[in-house]
Amino acid sequence: MDFVYIRDIAGHEGAEAVLRGWVYNKRSSGKIHFILLRDGTGVIQCVASKSGLTPDQFAELDRLTQESSVEIRGRVRRDQRAPGGYELDVTAFKIVQIAESYPITPKEHGTAFLMENRHLWLRSSRQHAVMKIRHEIIKACRDYFDDQGFTLVDTPIFTPNACEGTTTLFETEYFDQKAYLTQSGQLYNEATAAAHGKVYCFGPTFRAEKSKTRRHLMEFWMIEPEVAFATLEDAMELAEGLISFIVERVLTRRKPELGVLERDLAPLEQISLPFPRISYDEAVRRLQAAGSEIQWGGDLGGGDETMLSGQFSSPVMIHRYPSAVKAFYMQPDVERPEVALCVDVLAPEGYGEIIGGGQRIHDHDLLLQRLKEHGLPNEPFQWYLDLRKYGTVPHSGFGMGIERVVAWICKLDHLREAIAFPRMLYRIYP
Repeated sequence: MDFVYIRDIAGHEGAEAVLRGWVYNKRSSGKIHFILLRDGTGVIQCVASKSGLTPDQFAELDRLTQESSVEIRGRVRRDQRAPGGYELDVTAFKIVQIAESYPITPKEHGTAFLMENRHLWLRSSRQHAVMKIRHEIIKACRDYFDDQGFTLVDTPIFTPNACEGTTTLFETEYFDQKAYLTQSGQLYNEATAAAHGKVYCFGPTFRAEKSKTRRHLMEFWMIEPEVAFATLEDAMELAEGLISFIVERVLTRRKPELGVLERDLAPLEQISLPFPRISYDEAVRRLQAAGSEIQWGGDLGGGDETMLSGQFSSPVMIHRYPSAVKAFYMQPDVERPEVALCVDVLAPEGYGEIIGGGQRIHDHDLLLQRLKEHGLPNEPFQWYLDLRKYGTVPHSGFGMGIERVVAWICKLDHLREAIAFPRMLYRIYP
């Protein structure tokens, strides 16, 4: 008999099925063992009665511990009171392994302990739900871009140059020269956009920022679209469309997981297009009125972002920051060269920036000038400058951090729960 996944159990009502999985919990009442079995697709209660098994078989079930692995055969029975609406009346079983005493118990554990046992913590219902939602968010991103005719083009992990300055790079030896772990695939995306028109890349990025805030990881995943002939306005429309699509997809397909997390759905359900858009100038005025000490010309800190996003029920788009606080490749506004044609998207409920992007410099001489102003050498960027010599056009794009979106949608306190194995300051185990 073929094995059945718990998610497909409804199709076997009244028939026998064989399940494989791990003991999530177990309780006994003398003549009956109630075994909660999980297999990664769901949880089902398996009911083993003394009358349905031999005395030796029934006694063997006493050995089962939390996270022991088993194969269980039984008849599928509908029961509206059960998780998932079905139970399994056990007729036979095979113990694959009896687990040792499981370190993660229902009692409260400290964060340090849970992170040290992250490889086991992932099995909990809460962490399982977060990873399922993360999966849905990533799939939604790809569906959104694929359906609009974008081409996925992978970009390098090893790079010879910095995307946004050298102070937060992880440096490594690359045979007889230095290389860096990528901060972004954007520069390479600009090259592939000139070949394909609309492209995106999706992969890990690295920032050696010595930050211990709840919004920072050393390694995180980012999806980055880039579009030829696109303006800042085009990038903003693409960004708000992506976020709206993701939220709708998660609400449609992952309500059970949101329920496990006890996520209040109302703030997500009221998100609609278009998102509010304010200039950096207005953002500074709003922040000063709310008590922030920010002055025009300064970048927004985490506290500023929290304060600002708290004034809106939807993600808010802040555009035209001072050029001085943005990367060298940002296109200046022709009407106000002191500001850049850029945008940050802040998530509501205090989650801060989830998207950063804008229009790129397409003029060769201006880009050359900006490299000099930022103290960056020309040689590693020669190929990037070449893009401005052969059919240069205005182009725009952005990067969206997956973990920050997961944290917002799941309403997590820290990004460490938004990825299976987080890399944080001073933590690289497991």
